[in-house]
Amino acid sequence: MSGKEPKTAPRVLVSGVVLGQPMGGVRRHNEELLPRVAARLEVMGGSLAILEGRTPIPFELPPSIERIQSNVPYQPAPMRAAFESKALASALSGAAKAGRPFDFVHTAHHPAPRGLSVPYTLTLHDLRSLDLDSAPFVRRHIGGRVVRRAILDAHRIGVVSKWMSGCIVEVAGPQATGIAERITLIGNGADHLPLLPRSPTEPPFLLHVGHVEPRKNLEALVRALALDTGLPRVLLAGRAAGPEWARLQDLAQELGVQDRLERIEPKDNGELAQLYARAACAVFPSKLEGFGIGPVEALRAGTPTAISAIPAHLEVAANAGCNPPFGFDPADVRALIDGVRRAMSAPPFEASLATWDDCADRWVSLWTK
Repeated sequence: MSGKEPKTAPRVLVSGVVLGQPMGGVRRHNEELLPRVAARLEVMGGSLAILEGRTPIPFELPPSIERIQSNVPYQPAPMRAAFESKALASALSGAAKAGRPFDFVHTAHHPAPRGLSVPYTLTLHDLRSLDLDSAPFVRRHIGGRVVRRAILDAHRIGVVSKWMSGCIVEVAGPQATGIAERITLIGNGADHLPLLPRSPTEPPFLLHVGHVEPRKNLEALVRALALDTGLPRVLLAGRAAGPEWARLQDLAQELGVQDRLERIEPKDNGELAQLYARAACAVFPSKLEGFGIGPVEALRAGTPTAISAIPAHLEVAANAGCNPPFGFDPADVRALIDGVRRAMSAPPFEASLATWDDCADRWVSLWTK
């Protein structure tokens, strides 16, 4: 770590070069929290600025947030890393010359910026480059070094789940001291969607919300349709990331269930809320998540919800008061079918979940405690 402790009301520069990406959990986190965090800092006498990348940020930001333009691309990662640190250093230098220096840089992606004149803080949403079996060995090897360096150098670290806290301490290693004390649980809220009355449609459908990518384990859902012809059709609500959607379509054709698999991209929060209200069951068979926005949205909407029994999902369900959660082994298609059927036959459930305002208070504490 470097730099001095900030004044009570800090000026923070957020690296937002990846925020031009399509909607997902990370973008949702920032879209909901950045305006709230900026408002809290402003009341305290501080402020928030965002380094915007080559792709403009597509969601609305309040006028109190200064937007600093840059030409940093959010993909591919090596090119982003090559330009991001220089762009941040330039923004820091410009602010200092103008008599309005920043106290912190905040980032939520890797590699972390290097050679900055102020400390940086870090939000970690997951460790997919380390944990995911499908990630190439070279990526996991290099990713491990990159993530560990970022953790060790960060002034403070925000996480979205307690499970992620434990993962960070483990990655840092036994030689690193004081890591746990530098971690703050920020979490994710659940109150961004309108609450609608349940109105399941006929014929019924199973709903998955999220990017269509390998770690979401959507192949298991396709195979479940083939194993159990009585299961409702599956609707995937999310962007196709890479070739995974085409692969799933080919698998569905091979298994003869192509007519029971569909994908759409919801236009807005209102349409997404309608999907949760109408679905017979929301299903999330992911192999890896740092949190899981989808299960939170489904539980708050009162949608019957079946989740893979991975640590982050089980933590979300326990925090919501869902006992027992309808969890299943993501590697077992028959267990998935059983989880879905148990969820659909369970009595209505009212979840108790965190708000985005709660999360904003915790995020600000990264810089003020």
